[in-house]
Amino acid sequence: MAFANKNLSVIAYANGFTLWHYAGNETLETICASGYFNDVKTLMNTGDIVIVNGSDHTSIVQITLTDSAITTSSLS
Repeated sequence: MAFANKNLSVIAYANGFTLWHYAGNETLETICASGYFNDVKTLMNTGDIVIVNGSDHTSIVQITLTDSAITTSSLS
């Protein structure tokens, strides 16, 4: 399955920082792969945090924007 906008929510926003929540039916590895969040590239910023609930695990990841894709790095 691909990214589903309906599964993405804003938990908090302040001073250009957003804390997101994403729950998907894919594995955490799939959701955290480079480019998975590209459909919302205009909404996310480098340094934003996403709490990700995958089908197998939950993790907290940080967003990094590049010219070609949104990438994530695990914080937990």
